[in-house]
Amino acid sequence: MTTTRPDLAERVTHALVRDVALPSGGTLALITVDNGLDHTKPTTLGPLGLAELEAALLTVSRRADDGEIAAAAVTGKPYFLAAGADLTAASAVTSHAAARALGEAGHRAYRMLTEMAVPTFAFINGVALGGGLELALACTYRTISTDVPAVALPETSLGLIPGWGGSYLLPRIVGIERAVEVILTRPAANKPYRAGEAFQIGLADALLDAADFLEESVAWADAVVRGEIVVERPPLASPEAWSATVAVARERVDAVVHGSRPAPYRALDLLAAARDSDMTTAFAAEDDALADLIMSDEMRASIYAFHLVTGGKRPAGAPDPALARPVTRVGIVGAGLMAAQLALLFAQRLGVPVVMRDLDDERVEHGLASVRTTVDKLVASGRMGAEAGAQLVAAVRGTTEIGDLASCDFVIEAVTEVLSLKKRVFAELEQIVSPTTILATNTSALSVSAMAEGLAHPERVVGLHFFNPVAQMPLVEVIDADRTDDAALATAFAVAKTLRKTAVRVTDRPGFVVNRLLVLLLGEIVGAVEEGTPVVVADRALRPLGLPMGPFALFDLVGPAVGLHVLTSLREDLGERFPASPGLERVVAEKVPVVLASTERGVPAEVDPALQEVFDRPGAPQPAVLDEAGVLDRVLTALATEIGLMLDEGVVSGPSQIDLCMILGAGWPFSAGGISPYLDRTGYSQRVLGRRLLPDGVANVPA
Repeated sequence: MTTTRPDLAERVTHALVRDVALPSGGTLALITVDNGLDHTKPTTLGPLGLAELEAALLTVSRRADDGEIAAAAVTGKPYFLAAGADLTAASAVTSHAAARALGEAGHRAYRMLTEMAVPTFAFINGVALGGGLELALACTYRTISTDVPAVALPETSLGLIPGWGGSYLLPRIVGIERAVEVILTRPAANKPYRAGEAFQIGLADALLDAADFLEESVAWADAVVRGEIVVERPPLASPEAWSATVAVARERVDAVVHGSRPAPYRALDLLAAARDSDMTTAFAAEDDALADLIMSDEMRASIYAFHLVTGGKRPAGAPDPALARPVTRVGIVGAGLMAAQLALLFAQRLGVPVVMRDLDDERVEHGLASVRTTVDKLVASGRMGAEAGAQLVAAVRGTTEIGDLASCDFVIEAVTEVLSLKKRVFAELEQIVSPTTILATNTSALSVSAMAEGLAHPERVVGLHFFNPVAQMPLVEVIDADRTDDAALATAFAVAKTLRKTAVRVTDRPGFVVNRLLVLLLGEIVGAVEEGTPVVVADRALRPLGLPMGPFALFDLVGPAVGLHVLTSLREDLGERFPASPGLERVVAEKVPVVLASTERGVPAEVDPALQEVFDRPGAPQPAVLDEAGVLDRVLTALATEIGLMLDEGVVSGPSQIDLCMILGAGWPFSAGGISPYLDRTGYSQRVLGRRLLPDGVANVPA
């Protein structure tokens, strides 16, 4: 599913019809959906495009009724069947009636494919997302090209439901269990299906080679029409089995979403009713659900988040890319877990030699072993060829000699978070590298400006803060220190782009964006616990935010020692609003388990109730204990206050950049739109700051 730019009217997708001769005789009417743009502009379907498709299908259907054609098929322009509905058009809808009309238009057009007098086929030649996949599901049969990279129904991750027939048709094609996976599980993991996977689970009936996909699809369709190929569909599950599958899925959604957003629940309701509903009733229910969700803040916030993540070729505040210096050899100081991840990423994405340096052979070998192990897993899983894996391992070498970094034109340090140590690393590097070599730090909270103090060329020092795990986390905070010049910044942005990361320019202030807000959040949670709120109550208080995990699970993921270090550092730099926590100090000192092991894949871990004993201090004053609502209020008030301070300090160019950081670096849900829309929607920004963070109508239904 994709969108056009919000400042442009709908780019109409045309439905182009031509006749194709079937090998055995007869005619297939082939409808190609095409927006007339090149492959960089995905085909989407808005109201005008749907109207044109409906008109084309009406003509084809009449020809089918008259016996003029033996079959009909839909396909797309190169690389795309369709990337779904035009979400910009959907988010511009201002009434419930207009929202419902959008659902009805899709059903009206697509239903003609389902009920045509001749067999209908979808030739899935490229990306098929959302309404694009539903277009294929409306057909009797589907073929798919081996090179299709993405097939999915991502609507529930965007505050919507599959509303053009998918909720009803999909379980009839792949079964109810697979339908739950396609509509709920995969979108939550942002994991579309590749062509082979789509074929394996039954989304497509034939997997055909990309080289001659259209010709082979026509031949396959001809064999189906002649009866030489018969496609079997799985029988509907019994009412009891169907209900049980939906019930299990609902329990899982509750365990992850905790009622924080409506879309997954509306999708489950539709799936629950799909077995025994007729098509007209089911489609009307989809129309109702789609209309309600289009007119929800969740959907508007999701589209705002979508535009943030996908929009803009040049990041806000990035210098002219022409100023970037070439990077032909990378040095990494350190060989620990983070350094090894960086080494692999740089070697793989930049395609340059990487030298990883640490103090002794044991540490260096440990880092190289980590690289080899990761590559071996990629090769074993089929995600990387053996030859490519061997080349990648060979591209990373280790050393204990600082002088081996002399020929590098980009060096990033990933040593322990101690300012004096990082300063010493840069001082040593400056003695051996070229004056034009960029020196970067992966610090998570320390001052980059302080690291550059005393150097002959502080202007070439820049922060490049990656998040763990490096390969999966899409955000990089590019830290602009006091004396960082445009060449260093431009190089950092260019490197991030080549690494396929989203870069956000951040002023050198304590904690930058993500850690400053996340650690504040954790600090407020542990502060409430220190004051007497039960650990379990505090941990569950943030569930209305829809975060991917509870605060103590997050603390466990970050690492208690790291979290405490950053909290202490921010308290020293920014004051007592980042609280001291004797309880956390005991957790770290005594290595107390923070969470229970999760019993189900994808379900967040729960806090260990035994953790309460660590925070209980006999004789300590206990003020009134906060309930979950009180803890949430405390956290949101603190976050609103801190964001106001960050904007006043110019940490980023605006609240949307904070949202981008929190979505990509902290897992803040699309359904919230980041943090700013949530604070606006719940009134905290107005109450705490005296103003909205975003203009009315941005990321919410206009007041």
